[in-house]
Amino acid sequence: MIHRIHKLLRNILQPQPQWVLELDARRCLGIIAVATICLALYGFTVGYWRSPLMGVYVAVKMPMLIAFTLGCNALLNGFLGMLLQSGLGFRQSLIALLWAFAVAAVLLAAISPVTFFLAWNAPSPHAPNAALAHSSYLLTHTCIIACIGVFSHMHLHRLLAYHAPTRLCAWLTLLSWLAGNAVLGAQFSWILRPFFGTPTLDVRFLRDDPFHGTFYETIWHSLKQIMPTQGLILITVSLIILIFAFVFQKKLSHINHTNKP
Repeated sequence: MIHRIHKLLRNILQPQPQWVLELDARRCLGIIAVATICLALYGFTVGYWRSPLMGVYVAVKMPMLIAFTLGCNALLNGFLGMLLQSGLGFRQSLIALLWAFAVAAVLLAAISPVTFFLAWNAPSPHAPNAALAHSSYLLTHTCIIACIGVFSHMHLHRLLAYHAPTRLCAWLTLLSWLAGNAVLGAQFSWILRPFFGTPTLDVRFLRDDPFHGTFYETIWHSLKQIMPTQGLILITVSLIILIFAFVFQKKLSHINHTNKP
């Protein structure tokens, strides 16, 4: 049993491109089970800061969040994959993204001991500085999830490069999938809130006003709470410069590669 789990985890983290697309129903169920357990472990550490009950709630909602994101984006991602000539059909696109989310789930579970001790050592929700602690805690986990989400989707590039006719098609498909999953996943996390547990509100499985506000408003307010407005402007400008620098570097690299004899 342990050997089979180890083999499945190794195939999730270091698969061959063809292995991903040849998954049968049994192996798909195995990947779903592993991802669900891993997401539940990480989810518990996320909600534990507010209370152990919140940890249990988030352990249930974290796999739901990924399932809703993957399910609702399946049709769009399939269309994008065909439109951008990724070489993958609807079923293959769904399996590829299931694998990417499974990679993210395993990585999140791997750092769950760290995030548990982060919750354990953070200021209490009843402390005078609980609001500041909540904002810092929310931004920390948002950065962790964002970084691991990007990393897991970057794993898809090897698969897309294997099937797409050109590198450009592979990159465009990857970026479109990443953007769609990020936007929809963020808003689903808002609808399914609370995940972190606002100190001034009661512990509940869902809020009474799930469609009031947006995830991005909360991130902005949290940033304003932990740093002055000048710092926010500096971070925004820096991010824009980094994005343009990355795009320019990739374009320059592509031009140099094209001009080689």
